[in-house]
Amino acid sequence: MTTFSVIVPALNEADGIAACVAAVRDLDPAVEVVVADGGSDDATVASAQQAGALVVQAPRGRGPQCNAGAAASSGDVLIFLHADTKLPADAFTLLQRWFAEPQVQIAKFRLSFDVSNPLLDLAACMMWLDSRLTSYGDQGIVVRRSFFNTLGGFPPWPLFEDVRLFELARAQTQVYVLPAQVVTSSRRFQANGSLPQLIIDLGLWLEYVAGVSPFEIAARYERRRGMPPKA
Repeated sequence: MTTFSVIVPALNEADGIAACVAAVRDLDPAVEVVVADGGSDDATVASAQQAGALVVQAPRGRGPQCNAGAAASSGDVLIFLHADTKLPADAFTLLQRWFAEPQVQIAKFRLSFDVSNPLLDLAACMMWLDSRLTSYGDQGIVVRRSFFNTLGGFPPWPLFEDVRLFELARAQTQVYVLPAQVVTSSRRFQANGSLPQLIIDLGLWLEYVAGVSPFEIAARYERRRGMPPKA
């Protein structure tokens, strides 16, 4: 039977990391949960450990943190999950079925948000497609360890590491869209406004497509917001 490891990159997620770990373990207590901490200065590490996760330390940035979590994990299939995203109730039953098929090397879930908002609902539905514009880590990335290693893991970037992994994968195989929805937090959109945040996100993506370094984009984002991009 296929074994799974859920890898959660985290930075200062003390308010929600225990609930994130517990939500995964409630679905299947046998599933390994690895929290890859990027240097939190709050209670993230202690909360994750108390909830039953293996915690590893990594250089800050989603790419390095996800790679560190993968290296410390043991599952045949890796699930990269944001700390503010919840898997569907039938996630592991569904994944066992899909990854029993050898052609399935990488997949993502459909996206939904934790609030009802017409603009966010439309954006989420667009993410049900697989393309360079519509595939991100918010949806959960599910990938066979062997294929993840073949791809060389995530680039060591602070952001857009998810887009690049999908790009590398898409050059070799199909990215499957699983018929179930994760639920992700709308906290950024509530804090900044749905339309303004979507415009910001699109602008960052356009910079990436234009060839601007992800490190430069991340630094500019931090200066603008006065805070780091979400891990």
